[in-house]
Order: sequence, then C-alpha cells, then structure tokens
Amino acid sequence: MKKVGILVLLCVLQVTHSSRDSLVKLINNGYEDIIIAINPKIPENSNIIDNIKKMVTDASSYMLQATENRLYIRSAKILIPNTWSSNSIYGRPKTESYDKADIIIADPFIYGDFPYTLQYGGCGERGKYIHLTPNFMLNDKVLRIYGPRGRVFVHEWAHLRWGVFDEYNDDIPFYISKLGKVEATRCPLALGGLNKVDICGARGCKKVDCQVDLTTGLFESDCAFYPNVDREVHESVMYGQALEPVHAFCNAKSHNKEAPNQQNRLCNQKSTWEVIMDSPDIKASVPLTDTNIPGPTFALLQYKDRVVTLVLDVSGSMSQFDRITRLYQASEVYIMQIVESGSSVGIVTFSSDAKIESELVKIVDTFQREKLKQLLPKVANGGTNICAGVRKGFEVNKKTDSSTYGTEIVLLTDGEDTAISSCFEEVKASGAIIHTIALGDKADKGLEQLADLTGGLKLFASDKVDANGLIDSFSGIQSGSGDVLQQSIQIESTATTIQPNKCLAGKVTIDSTVGNDTFFLVTWSYIIPSIELKDPKGKEYKNAQFVSDIVSKSSRLTIPGTAEVGDWEYNLCNTQSVEQVLGLTVNSRAANPDVPPIVAETYMNADTNIFPSPMIVYATVTQGLAPVLGVKVTAFIEPQNGKVITLPLLDNGAGADIIKNDGIYTRFFTDFNGNGRYNLKVHVQSQDSDGKANIPKSRALYLPGYVENGTLVENPPKPKVTIDDLNLGNFSRTSSGGAFVVSNVPSGPLPDLFKPSRIMDLKAFIQDLKVRLTWTATGDDADKGNASRYDLRMSLNSEALVENFDNGTAVNISSLAPAIAGSAEEFSFTPQDIALKNGTVIYFGLVAIDEAGQKSEPSNVARAALFIPTPAAKPAPTVKPGNSANSILGSGNTFILTLVLTILAYHL
Repeated sequence: MKKVGILVLLCVLQVTHSSRDSLVKLINNGYEDIIIAINPKIPENSNIIDNIKKMVTDASSYMLQATENRLYIRSAKILIPNTWSSNSIYGRPKTESYDKADIIIADPFIYGDFPYTLQYGGCGERGKYIHLTPNFMLNDKVLRIYGPRGRVFVHEWAHLRWGVFDEYNDDIPFYISKLGKVEATRCPLALGGLNKVDICGARGCKKVDCQVDLTTGLFESDCAFYPNVDREVHESVMYGQALEPVHAFCNAKSHNKEAPNQQNRLCNQKSTWEVIMDSPDIKASVPLTDTNIPGPTFALLQYKDRVVTLVLDVSGSMSQFDRITRLYQASEVYIMQIVESGSSVGIVTFSSDAKIESELVKIVDTFQREKLKQLLPKVANGGTNICAGVRKGFEVNKKTDSSTYGTEIVLLTDGEDTAISSCFEEVKASGAIIHTIALGDKADKGLEQLADLTGGLKLFASDKVDANGLIDSFSGIQSGSGDVLQQSIQIESTATTIQPNKCLAGKVTIDSTVGNDTFFLVTWSYIIPSIELKDPKGKEYKNAQFVSDIVSKSSRLTIPGTAEVGDWEYNLCNTQSVEQVLGLTVNSRAANPDVPPIVAETYMNADTNIFPSPMIVYATVTQGLAPVLGVKVTAFIEPQNGKVITLPLLDNGAGADIIKNDGIYTRFFTDFNGNGRYNLKVHVQSQDSDGKANIPKSRALYLPGYVENGTLVENPPKPKVTIDDLNLGNFSRTSSGGAFVVSNVPSGPLPDLFKPSRIMDLKAFIQDLKVRLTWTATGDDADKGNASRYDLRMSLNSEALVENFDNGTAVNISSLAPAIAGSAEEFSFTPQDIALKNGTVIYFGLVAIDEAGQKSEPSNVARAALFIPTPAAKPAPTVKPGNSANSILGSGNTFILTLVLTILAYHL
C-alpha cells in the first residue's frame, strides 16, 4: 500500500464501551453503584453478605489512602440470586444483572481461592470483572496469604478500573540486575527480604539460604522470596498488599523498571501510580481536604424469575427479503429452545400501532412453548411505530407485580421511525432492559440508543439469506442471572447456498459438558431437503424423525435425555432443481449440574467506531471461570453491505493480544467495508483434543510468608494445579457478539493508515558468544500481513532506550525479512561496540516498519545478562540472611571464558 497517512494505533483506540460494561459512576470522588453479584450456585449464607459489606467498607478507606485522598467508595449494590430465600429487605433489580457485575462471587471449579481480575485490554484500559470465591469471602485463613479483604479489593480494583498490572511474576520470580545481583521480581526494589528454599530429609524439612544455579546465574528453581515487613517501605499495592505497612502504589521515584513483570512489559516501564494518575478517574478528581469520608451504603437486590416480552415489527417492509418468515423462524427457535424454563414470556406486534398477541405465559414445559409459537406473526402490513411497540411491551411486563423493573424486551424492527426519541425518557425510567435487533440496512439508527439507555444487547442481522444472522441474534439473548447451567449453548450455526442435487455435509461435536435438551434445527429456503444425521454410535436420523414446520421453513430433531458424546455427522441435500439456502443450528444445555459447560463469548472493544480508528475483536472460551487454551477461534464480521470478513483470533501474546495463554483470543480489525452496522460472530473448535482449562492471570500474589523482626513467618504452601489433567477433549461452539456501528469510512479502496502493531514479547539471550532474540512477527496493517523491515536497537541503559528509541545503537538486521504476522521470529548476532564483562546487561528494543514507512511503537525492552559460571572448585555463593539480593558476579572478568547462558527480562 502507498503511504497516505499515519495512525498511532495504541493512542487512538476508542474507549466507548459495550452495553454490558460496568454501571459504576464516579461522582465527587466517590464511586457509586458498584455491583457485586453472588452466583446462583453458591449455597445461601448470610455471612457472605456481611463480609462483602465489611470488605467494601475497609476497601473504601484503604483506597482513599492509596490514591492520596482522591477516591473512595460511596455505594454498592449486592445482587442476591433467586436460589436464596426471599426477604422483605431485598429490593428488585432494575438493569443491574450478574453479567454486568464488577465483582462476582463464584466457585472456582478447578483452581484455588486466589482473587483475580479478567483483563483483556492494554495498559490503562479497564478490565471486565473481579472474581472472588465464596471460600475467600468466608474463610479467614486465606487472609494470611492475600491480606485483608479490603486491601485485596483495592489491588483488584486497580486492575479492573485503572488498567495496571502485577509487579510480581510467578514465571520469572528472580532476575539478574544491572548491578550483577540476583533480585526478586518486585516493586519497589527497596523492599528487602530473605531468599529461602526447603531442604527435606528423614527428620523433616528446614529452610536454608538459596543456592545459585551455576548454569543460569539465578537461584535454584524452588527458591522463594520472603519480604520484610518494613515499616519504612509503604509500596506497593500491586505487589504485596498483604504486607501491613503497604498502603501506596509504586511511583516514578520508587518504581523498579528492571523487574520482569507485566506492568513493565505492557506499560513501557511506567510505574503503576503514573498509569493511575493518567486515568479518567483521577483526572476527574481533586484531592479531598476533608478525609473524614462516610461509610459506603449498600442496596440488597434479589433476582426474580425472568420476564421477557418479544416486541416484533410486522410493518409492510417486513414482507421484503422474506423478513417476516425469518422473524417467525428465529422467534420460534427462541421460544422453543432458547428461553429458560421458569421464564414468563409475552408477545407484542407493532406496525402503525401495537397489539398484544400474548400476555405473559410462564414456561413450564413444551405445552407453553407450543402455545406461544402459534401466536407468532406471519403477516406484515402497515407503518412503523417503535415507541408504540415498546410501550405495549411495558404494559405486558407490568402485569407480573405492577412494575417493569428488571424485566426485558426483545425489540426487532427493520424500519425507520422519526418519532423513536419520543419514548426515550419513559424507557430510561422504566428500569427494564431492552435488547434491540436491527434487521436489514434500513433499521432505525435510534435502536442502539434504546439499548444503551437500558443496558441491553445491540444485535444486527443482514438480509443475506445464506447466513443464520437472525437465529444467531436470538440465540445470543441469554438470561443475565449467571446460571450458565440453564443457558442454551449454541454448538453450531451454519448456512450456505446449495446448488441442485448438491449437499451441505459436515460434523458437529457434542462434548461431555453438554448434551441435555439438545436439538438439531435444519432450515431451508423453499423445499425440505433430504436430511441424514448419524450419532457417534452409528444411529441414523432422517426426515421422518424430524418435526417439520412449513411456515418457519424448518425441521427440528430433539434428542431425548442426554445426547451421545462425540461427532454427529450430517448430510443435507438439495433435491430440487433450483438452488436454495440450507442451514443447520445445534443447541444444547449442560449435561451435569456439577460440571459447568464450556462457553464462548465474543465482543468488540467498542460499540461505535470512527474510521480510521482500528478496532479489536475479543473472544473468551471458558469452563466455569477457567480459561480454555489451545483452541481454534475464528471471527466472522458481516457489514450491512458487503461480504463476510473472516478473521482468525489468537491467544499468542502478540498484536492486540496482551497476555499469551489466558484464554482470551484477540485480533485487530481494520478491514472496514463501508459505514453502518456490522455483525460479529465467532466459531470455536478444539484442535485434536488440545483444548485444556488453565488458571486465570492478573491474580493477587500468593505470599509464601514474610519476615518480621528477623523471624520468618510461613504461610501454607501454594496449591498446585496440574494443567495436563484438565484436557477437555473435542468440542465446538458458536457465539454471537452483537452489532457495532462504524462511520467515516471513505468510499473506494482504503488508504494505508494502519501501522504495524507493537511487538510485546521480545526476548533476549546471550549464548555461545552471540545475542539471540526471539519475538512474534507483527503485520503491515496492525497484526495483518507482513511488515517490510525491522529496526533493532541496543543500549546499556534501559531508560534511555525507552525515552528515545532512536538514540540506541543500531544493529544491522536487514538480513531478516519479516515473516507473516503471528509467526515466530528469531535473530542472532555478535555485539561489536560493547565491551562485554561478567555481569554486563544489554537492553534491546525493536520497531517494525511497513511498506509506507510507518513505524510501530517500540517493543517491550528485553534484557540479556552475561553470566560466567564460577569454577567448579569454588563454593557457590549463598544468600545472606537479611540481604535483599545476592551478588553473584565478579567485576573484573572480561569476555574470555565460555559463555553459557543469559537471562531474559521484561517478558512473561
């Protein structure tokens, strides 16, 4: 591409958030309406509520101190599941829900009780939620390890709200400093302590000073750092909030820029306090002169059974593009298979005015579903009055307990309504949640505002008949209660145009976590196709076993009991003389109430975007709350006018993906195709049984112990999780990510405005007289394609390299042609202009340049330290009690001895 302009990728990403983001408000230094939700699977225990209140109250005062009198907590809402007993003091939620919660209390399923925050954005960007376990909330023994709950809350809140990262590193607990000392990965460096390891024998175990491994220059693998409880050191909340004197964040003066932690890697060696000071929260707050803050207030809200009314457009335009048939088809799927048992469902239709087709019907069994199905609209006529439909939907929902609070509306329309804004104030005051589905390219632009006002989903389906967009949209409207065991999980969704006498063939994998209430739905355009389905044991199902509906142009097979685990092979053949679109949708529910199903979710970094800002696609794959690794994730992005864009998502710690192997699959999106709405969908497929559950990142430090007044105080050993035992086998999932709106896209070919994305995983080693560098290739446009060349720099001063990359010493890397984005890169060279000594530390930075000459942001700083082993005859150095680090390198040795190995920093 020719150069037209330059875009700074990491600076212009918009911060417009999706409708399912936090509802927290910051008013006059105080956070209001923090939502803390208790999972429905947690047994009733009022102590959880009491401890939540105490935790938040303690966190408020600690937060005020840690933010230098700027921020505290004024109010919080605790969402109580409907599986707990009702209580007159419990209010009814409005738009608050489990899936919008800032903090969730839920069982860990496969890992321990460590608190963590789900972070998917870069430095300074907000996370998704904080997870705390019921045992963490009830068992005071864990407080020895993590510290008081209020302090842990502030540590995790800093991840969630201010976008900072941990200052410790479980994977690289020690490093060699530029002074030639072994240091624990921590902040600040002034925090001293002991480096100890267990030596066990017949009489038990005892702790001794750590020995240096002569092949690495670091301490032996089981060495642990026990920090001092130093009354003079008050940092850092993002390292050791459990230490009693700690009440501040590392700042520019105290920050340890050498520590190989996520904070340095992702925030370009900025201290946590510098990042926090740059956050919108701090910028909007002036330090309080009166620090006598009031305690937080709490609202206790309890879920009721779900109430949802379908508000469906039947105006004349719905007769175009077979929309009314598709509406019937998708609504029928929602009523028959998606909406949860126990829900109350109503139906309203609207055109020039609105009509109640069905009052609320409580779903108990198939009888109620069939009754509602018969009332779905089949004819389209008249104008479009969206507000009339919404008001009639409120009227239906009110008939539960005279309130619309917490109820839902699914609003589908294809038309424009100039008066849509006339009901905005009513909608805002209703306390109801409105999910909007825009059908076709003419649907009113005000739809998204209705969803924004109420915290609802925004969905879009095009008029392309060879896509399951409308069915997928309805399938994505799940209950926000947090009860994933009741959710209908989409296993497969595919549709394509099939020529005469040709077939749509493939397989669908049913895994062991699902299988109940499984259905296979075949859809067609004109005539029922020939259907053949074979289960993993060879049992065949054909047309005769499917229940067909000529009106909805669909055939359904419901599997009784629990479906067989394995591959189900299907063959759908068009026996007609004309082409037609054939589709297959497969949904199922959890097979075992004690085993959470594998779930996929997808979303964009923003709901709206102005070109030329790039966007980011995210997908999470989880079992319970455990991330699932090693699966193939593909995003399908459909503009309202244009072809579907296929985008493989990666969990490789490169490009838009900030952390490798965290179960968040990510990619930049830059292939904009016109203005208007875009629809997002992902497909997940395990790869040869490689899918496995893992432990979440961004979690609080598990403190092994501490040193107080010269005495080492131990905590219980950290529990180990064997990842190899968590293989999940073959599975597949699809998930709808809703709609986003793009504007300002120029007509014609797009100019080259997207520069290569930043390289974030640069590693450096010195081995056999050479420096060896590895990293993941970036692209020409963000993380797509190939960069044209690299610019590699080195320095003996990391800060100089960060402050001015061009002042580093250039290294000739022209022999390396950049590989395609996502590929592993490697480059080796012999330093020419640096006198290497034992203990020399060299720092490296890398920039990618595209064909238009646009440069990426400089990479993370990688470091390589020269270590020359001590001759075998000499005793290995040991750690002296009380020292914060241990010098292991001489000062006068030159680069004569055989070079064995160096250590990497600034990368996980």
